[in-house]
Amino acid sequence: MESLNPNKNLKEQFVSNLTGSSKLEAFLLITNLSAVILVRRCIGFRSVDSDKKDGYVAESGKSLKAYMMYLFVDYLCIGVPYILFMTVMAEWTMWSTAMLILFLIFWRLRKGNRSYNLWGGGCGTIRACISSYRVSVMLATCISILAVDFKIFPRRYAKTETYGTSLMDLGVGSFVLANALVSQQARDLSKKSLANALQSSSPLILLGFVRLISTSSVNYQVHVGEYGVHWNFFFSLAAVALLTSLFSFHPKHCVVIGSVIVIGYQASLSCGLNEYLLSEERGANIFSQNKEGILSIFGYWGLYLLGVGIGNSLFFKDNVDTASKSVNCRINLWTLCFFFWATTVLFDRYVEKISRRMCNLAYVSFTLASNLQALSIIMLPSNSYESKISSLEEAFNRNLLASFLLANLFTGIVNLSLDTLSASSPEALGILLAYTLALSVSIGFADFLGLKLKFW
Repeated sequence: MESLNPNKNLKEQFVSNLTGSSKLEAFLLITNLSAVILVRRCIGFRSVDSDKKDGYVAESGKSLKAYMMYLFVDYLCIGVPYILFMTVMAEWTMWSTAMLILFLIFWRLRKGNRSYNLWGGGCGTIRACISSYRVSVMLATCISILAVDFKIFPRRYAKTETYGTSLMDLGVGSFVLANALVSQQARDLSKKSLANALQSSSPLILLGFVRLISTSSVNYQVHVGEYGVHWNFFFSLAAVALLTSLFSFHPKHCVVIGSVIVIGYQASLSCGLNEYLLSEERGANIFSQNKEGILSIFGYWGLYLLGVGIGNSLFFKDNVDTASKSVNCRINLWTLCFFFWATTVLFDRYVEKISRRMCNLAYVSFTLASNLQALSIIMLPSNSYESKISSLEEAFNRNLLASFLLANLFTGIVNLSLDTLSASSPEALGILLAYTLALSVSIGFADFLGLKLKFW
């Protein structure tokens, strides 16, 4: 029987033995992707306010057409720049950063300062900024999981083999942290119980098995060095959800407990566990075949708890609706951002180099630094720009899990339908633009109909 994916081995080799980019380039690229959200708000062209969408639709008479028009503008202002920054403009990252900063400074001087409440309306509120940050993480992930299969996507942005930093290395860590910052644990609403643990983890376990079976049945390319032979992204998230539900800690203690877990895990790595994880030898048992995915759980669990503690301290500890609280929140965010960038450099140099594969101490610090940087930048307009959250951001925010699942489905269809390795740069760019547009329209249409995929 002819294989559905005849170039499987070539595609696996294409994403293997990579070393990543510099930390400076990662810093600049994250700045660009975050600043795009601010530029979209500066441009204006008012989007449909989700809180008033029903009234707007009733008044317009051309509701779907108008909504899709706003969505298409968002796609042009957010989706297209994301694709360009990750592909054809990758060699001009520093120049792009300079141009975006100059534009935002010009806009700030033109508009002047405007004050906003911490939790009130407008794009500068904490809730809206967190939503924008989570959407930016999701959109960058959805684009990169397909783009990485084309030669137009720089190899230094793809996942590293052992040590190093790259854009795609931030994927699973960013998912874990983005969920932790606004989780029930961060809001001190969770309750420890077996039923709650099963409820939070069982859908992810199911998705993990669905992915395992589907990739095996169509002979889809899987890089074993990422998680192991059978393990995948969903199993890692499920394990973190299960541990978090079974061992419930008060948010104010999570930073200390998370730090102890990560430092203890790093101590084990430094004592020889890292050699075992990075070796190509695998035994016949399930644990040995999936050693990377199983053991890295400790790093991701520690990262999650750190995110819970930070989220509770910054966003939920005191919901006072004052401008001073908003300013303090932004200052604390930037302070933490630079603190974790400093620790990332120190850990990478003196403890162990950054490794997503092991989720070591330096990787946890790198993930915290990068994500807090993105959130800090997106929070800048809270007293400078005037606009509503875009329709695209609102749609993705309402269906983050569905967005990722649909992106995986589209990615699989594209890979099984054509030889991505032989696609020219114009062809690859056209496919990525069409893919992102199809994803945006699909998620937007689901949001327009009020559909929401949520298991827990």
